[in-house]
Amino acid sequence: MQPVPTAAGDGERLHKVLARAGLGSRREIETWIQAGRVTVNDVAVTTGQVFHAGDVIAIDGRRVPKWKLEAIERRVLAYYKPVGEICTRQDEEGRPTVFEHLPRLRQGRWVVIGRLDLNSQGLLLFTNDGELAHGLMHPSREVEREYAVRVLGEFPPVLQQKLLDGVELDDGPAHFDRLLEAGGEGANQWWHVMLREGRQREVRRLFEAVGLTVSRLIRFRYGSCVLTRAHRTGHIWELDAAEVDALAELAGLPPAPAPKRPAPGRQRGVGRTVGNEVRRTGRAGSGREQRASASDGTMRAPRSPATRAGAAVAASGRGPGTPGRPSGKGGGSAGRSGPTPGSSRAAPRGPNRGPSGGASAGRPGSKGRR
Repeated sequence: MQPVPTAAGDGERLHKVLARAGLGSRREIETWIQAGRVTVNDVAVTTGQVFHAGDVIAIDGRRVPKWKLEAIERRVLAYYKPVGEICTRQDEEGRPTVFEHLPRLRQGRWVVIGRLDLNSQGLLLFTNDGELAHGLMHPSREVEREYAVRVLGEFPPVLQQKLLDGVELDDGPAHFDRLLEAGGEGANQWWHVMLREGRQREVRRLFEAVGLTVSRLIRFRYGSCVLTRAHRTGHIWELDAAEVDALAELAGLPPAPAPKRPAPGRQRGVGRTVGNEVRRTGRAGSGREQRASASDGTMRAPRSPATRAGAAVAASGRGPGTPGRPSGKGGGSAGRSGPTPGSSRAAPRGPNRGPSGGASAGRPGSKGRR
């Protein structure tokens, strides 16, 4: 296989060229073009502008080097985001961001695929291929996202069916494509939900629309990538060639070879590679003492109580209990989609005690809605 070309050289749209070069997502670059920040041959461009070999591209007056428009190897990182980090590159309030832990790229930059809010945790994907990010996030591709959700309050079958049928949110109608009961005790119950789009805080807003509160949210699957029992909060690992190609297929893109790069050296706040896993070594300048894992000798930053509770969620590699029968249309069907191979096996499990120390899911039974 040959690397995916970043520029066709004859009539390819400019925002696709720049996205494949890793300069940003297609959506970001389109906003730059609309704002007049991008020029070709010293002329401001408009949306839909095409690129030809030999064109000189500049962003904010700074010329994009030709080598950045050459073919790049597609890379994808996965990160088990803990609660308390935001998915922006910089934060005016000085809060930690997910980008602080990523290894540096010689060419392009990391683009996040599907965000998680400050109070959510779980699987985040990053790529140096802006077009791959665009394809995996675009609602037309209907890429599946699956979450373990702890819900506070009674959730009777009539409300379950309502969320499968669809409710009206501020930004339009929305629904879950699958809804599985995953056990729990008392007022807190765990559910596995799946949908095929990623609007802002959509899972939380769907439950709020029927009067329920989400007390914990963990994304354990994005497309073909799934959290497993080997992963802990704060860990970063790189997907292999087959895994990257599987994501590319979901995004409607041709396959590309796995990245070939020298083993990265130790960098402050970045981590080091062990096999294909990059483990976080603490935030740059944090001054916190690092500790080694007894099993493999790799370095890992000390974790807060909330982070340790999140690690317990992934320790078993399963969801909060064993999911029961699917809740969906037609009484006990799989909702709007069939079963997802591997999703329930690798879903995070509810911890015995939550971050606040209160009781949570424990080892709930497995019951499905009948």
